[in-house]
Amino acid sequence: MRELVLECTEQQAESLSDALLELGVLSVSVEDADEDTEYEQALYGEPGLEPDVFAWRRNRVVALLPDDAIPEVLISELQQWDIADLHDGAWSLREVPDNDWVYLTQSQFGPIQVGKRVLIVPSWHRDDPDLPSAADIQNNQRDLIRIELDPGLAFGTGSHPTTHLCLDWLSQHPPLGGTVLDYGCGSGILAIAAKKMGAQSVRGVDIDEQAVRSSEYNASMNHTPIAFSLPDALEADTQYDVVVANILSGPLKVMASMLSHRVKPRGQLVLSGILEWQAQELIDTYEPWVALNVWQERDGWVCLAGPRRA
Repeated sequence: MRELVLECTEQQAESLSDALLELGVLSVSVEDADEDTEYEQALYGEPGLEPDVFAWRRNRVVALLPDDAIPEVLISELQQWDIADLHDGAWSLREVPDNDWVYLTQSQFGPIQVGKRVLIVPSWHRDDPDLPSAADIQNNQRDLIRIELDPGLAFGTGSHPTTHLCLDWLSQHPPLGGTVLDYGCGSGILAIAAKKMGAQSVRGVDIDEQAVRSSEYNASMNHTPIAFSLPDALEADTQYDVVVANILSGPLKVMASMLSHRVKPRGQLVLSGILEWQAQELIDTYEPWVALNVWQERDGWVCLAGPRRA
């Protein structure tokens, strides 16, 4: 396959991307044309917050072409739209390796043991003879839970430090007989872990429909009855013994009052997705409702936890 690479300014990047999609390219991405130079520009934001800048000063708009596409024809049509100056030196072609992208992606994620209690097994390692099966664990009465996981398009392969922090917290504070809310469930890994660690009932919520579907699939694969839904379907005023939210600091600040009031008085709130330098701001934000403290740190990320005030 081939990619068509075009250079443009910040003001032209979005219009050029839209035009390429209208002309039938398979996908479009935008790269910083100044990357790896002294002019490279940081450009990022957090979910739920609108970034101040939508493109770099100088951009490469990269379009993945169908096999039958003729680049010169696409350029000619774009020139008629008069979006950018597409002279001969302003565009080029590059080859895309014909790889098995699914295999390459899966090969990055092998089985992971988190602490002493949690074994995360990607679905493509389900029949690995070197791993203890769920039956082996049960028959040998080992204090280990096995979670089979297929993340699909949802966030949550179990490899990120913030996920490990939340799993460690649940391992050291098993919600035996309690109720748990996993807000921002992603692939469902924390909700499934809570259920396997003895929670009586677990709810999972995410703003992404694909995450809800992935969580439902993973829960069924692990034989853990858990209700997952979008936030609008969460039962009004229901409170939980434990609320865990592994998101990012921006959304966690916005949702402080809502998440706090989902915790039963003296119940526990567990937050992650927070960088060390963001911790105090989160602690101060939740101060009216929850006495948060830094529970643990890992690779620059922290887990905050504490009880809801009575």
